[in-house]
Amino acid sequence: EVSILEIAIFSILAVLIGLSIGALGGYFGRGLLQKKSYAAAQSEAAQILEDVADERRAIIIEGKEEALKFRTDAEAEIRERRSEVQRTEQRIANRQENVERRATNLERRERKLSDKAKRKQRLQEMKQEHKQQQDAMRSEQLTKLEEIGQLSMSDARNELMYSAEQEIEHDLAIRYRDFEEQARAEANEKARNILALAIHRFAADVVSEATVTTVQLPSDDMKGRLIGREGRNIRAIEKATGVDLIIDDTPEAVTLSCFDPVRREIARLAVTNLVSDGRIHPARIEEMVGRSEKEVSELIWKSGEEAALEVGVRGLHPDIVRLLGRLKYRYSYGENVLQHSIEVAHLSSMIASEVGANVKVAMAGGLLHDLGKALSHEVEGPHAEIGADIASKHSVAKAVCTCIAEHHDDVMSSTEAFIVSAADAISAARPGSRRDTAENYIKRLQAWKKSGAHLTAWRSATLFRRAAKCA
Repeated sequence: EVSILEIAIFSILAVLIGLSIGALGGYFGRGLLQKKSYAAAQSEAAQILEDVADERRAIIIEGKEEALKFRTDAEAEIRERRSEVQRTEQRIANRQENVERRATNLERRERKLSDKAKRKQRLQEMKQEHKQQQDAMRSEQLTKLEEIGQLSMSDARNELMYSAEQEIEHDLAIRYRDFEEQARAEANEKARNILALAIHRFAADVVSEATVTTVQLPSDDMKGRLIGREGRNIRAIEKATGVDLIIDDTPEAVTLSCFDPVRREIARLAVTNLVSDGRIHPARIEEMVGRSEKEVSELIWKSGEEAALEVGVRGLHPDIVRLLGRLKYRYSYGENVLQHSIEVAHLSSMIASEVGANVKVAMAGGLLHDLGKALSHEVEGPHAEIGADIASKHSVAKAVCTCIAEHHDDVMSSTEAFIVSAADAISAARPGSRRDTAENYIKRLQAWKKSGAHLTAWRSATLFRRAAKCA
């Protein structure tokens, strides 16, 4: 019995000791697990903080890039709006100038009408005086006939006619000589006044010729993007536009080189748009070049239409208007051909109105006289012949085609052609319009002053001969 009791007590003690050991092991094991969980939570929190910091830096960088792009777009839009405002102001100034010129023309026409009325009254007075002289002569002749009554009626009539013819021829010779001397004396002064009036009443800005165009870049890093990997972007630009893209050490700028100004303008717009857009690759380059070609085509049409409207020449064929607009991108001896054509049209109009020629024909001939230069690099032959052929094919008046064809000839078949040739020479010889010296300008102006004197004398002699025939 004692041994069984001891065994039972020992068993109970063993169980209690095992439970105590198990409780202590569970307690310490739980503490270890909690420490491991806490360490893992700390590591995860640190990783989350690092991820948040990376995302924050990425958001800041993206925000800066968007702000830079927004600023670039805003500056480009501001420049475009300023340019549009300047163009609008220029158009308004041109319209005001047209209104003033038309008002001046109306005043001049009113003065001419007044002068014509005075001349008509003077002619009527001279006619009345001449009639009185004829009546007096008739009475005198009748008196003589009565004195020599032995003459037959036929002989008397013949003697009367012969006497009248002698008197009239003598009077006409005296008047012709006086008129010729007066015309010769006044021709020089009148030619000088006409040329001075035409030159002083018209002045235009002159644009210098350039075979290169510079495009500004936001930074030098953009040069590498324009070149592209292994030069594929620069090759794509040159192939699509036909323009050489020169990238050198010039800071924040690239140069476009081409003798065709239209192609150079297309390339300038395309490169500017590519730089603003930021996406530069061959497919995007082709898209931008196509868009630029369309924009330049619209600008060409607009320029031709505005030039015709400014001068006052209407009813031109659309193809003629487009060719006229292309002259905006053509230069001759450093002078913009479209501006030169507008200037020649104004000068031709003024000179024609002064000498009594057809103002509309002279004005249209002056505007279109260099039309052939728009195609002179595509069609063989002198630009005057090319322009005359094109104008003739598009139903331009024959007199205007003559002005175009003969504006560089030594002999002209019409007064208007002579006027257009003179206006062309005056515009080209004006200091500042071309690369030349003032001394050469003065020499050419004196030569054309003499030509103007010959023109005035020729017109005066023609008018006198017509008056003599009518008499």
